Amino acid sequence: MRRVMASAPVSEPPVSEGEPRTERPKLRTEFAFELPRGYVDDEGKVHHSGVMRLATARDELIPLRDDRVRENSAFLTVVLLARVVTRIGDITDVHAGIIENLFASDLAFLQDMYRRVNSEGHTRAGVACPECGHGFVVDVAGGRLGES
Repeated sequence: MRRVMASAPVSEPPVSEGEPRTERPKLRTEFAFELPRGYVDDEGKVHHSGVMRLATARDELIPLRDDRVRENSAFLTVVLLARVVTRIGDITDVHAGIIENLFASDLAFLQDMYRRVNSEGHTRAGVACPECGHGFVVDVAGGRLGES
């Protein structure tokens, strides 16, 4: 049985005359990415692009009941990413078996992206040029080289 709490409608705080109304930016819930190496499917096709959605509390709780995670806590990452990665290339049925078969660099990329979008709320990272040391920000979800 599901319980629902009734609540009174919430009104917006009053705005003083002459004070502009500021609208909240829309919540971004999906983040596109490009895998560094790419997922190789059974036919040898390489899939690079994908989409990850924001995790819910349920996404973080359900894997804790998974027997694979209970036997090996390192498997938590695989099960969790399988829940939040909604597409890799043409594959829309992303499951633990697909995440297990990613290259280690792609798994590390997705782990870092998960942390960024769910903890920090963005996919940007500060980096520095190895030649001159100049610092700048890049979007690690990014697109192809040369895209803006």
